[in-house]
Amino acid sequence: MNARTVYRRVRTPLTLTATATAAAALLATSVAPASAGKGSPSHDPKPTVVLVHGAFADSTSWNGVIKKLQRDGYPVVAAANPLRGLSSDAAYVKELLAGIDGPVVLAGHSYGGSVISNAARGADNVKALVYIAAFLPDKGESALELSGKFPGSTLGEALHPVPITQPDGSQGTDLYIEQDKFHHQFAADVPKGTADLMAVTQRPVTSAALEEGSGEPAWKTIPSWVLVTEQDLNIPPRVQTFMAERAEAHTKEIRASHAVSVSRPGDVSRIIEDAARTVR
Repeated sequence: MNARTVYRRVRTPLTLTATATAAAALLATSVAPASAGKGSPSHDPKPTVVLVHGAFADSTSWNGVIKKLQRDGYPVVAAANPLRGLSSDAAYVKELLAGIDGPVVLAGHSYGGSVISNAARGADNVKALVYIAAFLPDKGESALELSGKFPGSTLGEALHPVPITQPDGSQGTDLYIEQDKFHHQFAADVPKGTADLMAVTQRPVTSAALEEGSGEPAWKTIPSWVLVTEQDLNIPPRVQTFMAERAEAHTKEIRASHAVSVSRPGDVSRIIEDAARTVR
């Protein structure tokens, strides 16, 4: 006799109350233990996606990607990459990762790929790495070295160096892309008005950060995904493909500029979600 039958047949309030209470107790003892042990996947929390921008960009370069990930239910954190030095940038992101509960999918764009390769080493909550038009350095390799491994990069011709004094008093150099060259060099498939704003708000990277060699990279032990941008003038597509094959990464290619997170946020969010769906 189920609860609906009891409600139809029993007329007295006292009997109805007693029967309903008994039925509830029966359901609690028969259903609760079974569901508690299963951990239904449909109710499992999704991993947090941490996004790390690269040189000549800032966290707003992920805005279109963030909207799509949040719409699909993913918690998202966009890290403010300092762009001061590979070791210190990676240490900063590593501390950010340590403050996140649960599994993480860590994605990096451009020089941000070098940062996540180092930051994820020893970070037990990072379950997948996603490289978006990014560097996947091996131990000892620098972004500068890798960008020139095969022909195709015209970044050097577009850079504007600015001498700076570091907080410790040492001298260094900040690198910007010249504003009148930014659209063609960095974001050729982005509307000119948007690219012009990106040129003004670009974050400089130190030359030391691009020259610093990587530590032992996390992609050797953490599953990786790579989005190769075929119209990239910063990191030649051949370099990207070489690094992806070496890392045995899940790889997709797309006809896009280096600023693919701005021009093709749907494709970027899809490969991140491909990685996220493997996280349990």
